Amino acid sequence: MLASRPGHRVDPVDGCLGIPDVAGGPPCGDAVAYPSKSPPSRAGTPRLDWSLAIAGLLVGLVVGMTGMGGGALMTPVLVLMFQVPPLTAVSNDLVVSALMKPVGGAVHLRRGTVHLGLVKYLTLGSVPMAFLGVTLLQQIGSDESVQRIIRLALGAALLLAAAGIVIRAYVSLIQRTRPDRVPRPEQPDVAVRRVRTVLIGAVAGLVVGVTSVGSGSLVVVALLALYPMLRTNRLVGTDIVQAVPLVTSAAIAHLMFGDFHLDITTPLVVGALPGVYLGARLSATVPEGIVRRALTIVLTASGLKLLGVPTEALGWILLVIAIGGSIGWMAIRRRRGLPALARTRASRPAQPSAVNAEAGGAPPR
Repeated sequence: MLASRPGHRVDPVDGCLGIPDVAGGPPCGDAVAYPSKSPPSRAGTPRLDWSLAIAGLLVGLVVGMTGMGGGALMTPVLVLMFQVPPLTAVSNDLVVSALMKPVGGAVHLRRGTVHLGLVKYLTLGSVPMAFLGVTLLQQIGSDESVQRIIRLALGAALLLAAAGIVIRAYVSLIQRTRPDRVPRPEQPDVAVRRVRTVLIGAVAGLVVGVTSVGSGSLVVVALLALYPMLRTNRLVGTDIVQAVPLVTSAAIAHLMFGDFHLDITTPLVVGALPGVYLGARLSATVPEGIVRRALTIVLTASGLKLLGVPTEALGWILLVIAIGGSIGWMAIRRRRGLPALARTRASRPAQPSAVNAEAGGAPPR
């Protein structure tokens, strides 16, 4: 069982009936640590936990400003800050994402910036694999070994998400500075590579089903590599729309086999929805590049922490990444004929971004 900490109450999970909910009571399987002094209501309307709502608001702000973060931020926040078990964090994060993702998808469908052929083949791979990932976890069991597997998988997924942000920024820089760059047609005729596209969807579905991370951050990098002629707005729209059935499938599976708690999901939604809206409104004035760099550092730190890296070693690793990464990026810019330091610009309040797609945000540059 989880040990409670100040301001938290440890409740047995569903099925532990007749076990006293007091300190020193007999153990009963896994437990969930709920933040705040207001325990979840076992009957009637769940009590709103404002600390979780504030966390949802902050994550929503990042998503709205940059289009990134979503599941890659929400799940580690629940695990590392609120001491929520990894399986519980993944289950509730996916349900929140399933409620928010259709917003951005509807916008792009109305604009016609979606390659429906790619969406179809991505979905063929992602939907069954997302469901399969959750059922595999359920077959393994619900003891500490499963929580440890999810924790390690989540840490690895966060590092991949951070790497995806860097790779996407690098590819974008290369494309912008190519001497032979020619304008691409508004709606290029992109031939769908069916097998590879289904495989991308399958891998993404499995990762999302287990960790809740990757529906945007991993898929968009793979699409960028496989379909370089796809215009940014169609890449964005395609990634957002394909994430809707993917996350919905994973959310349904977690509702059936995972560890969903309405008392956690409700305050997250209450905070995240206005946060996404406010972030999108602020995207015209907030320097998106700075937020993206900070997000990369946060994802890296969270991933390494979940993988068990000691705090002191983590500090040195982040310091090396921050200094070495800055020097390396300035060298790349100079090699491409650009000034070492870019002029800081606020992100444009345009279409929703691709990397996460919980809702609308400004496209990365």
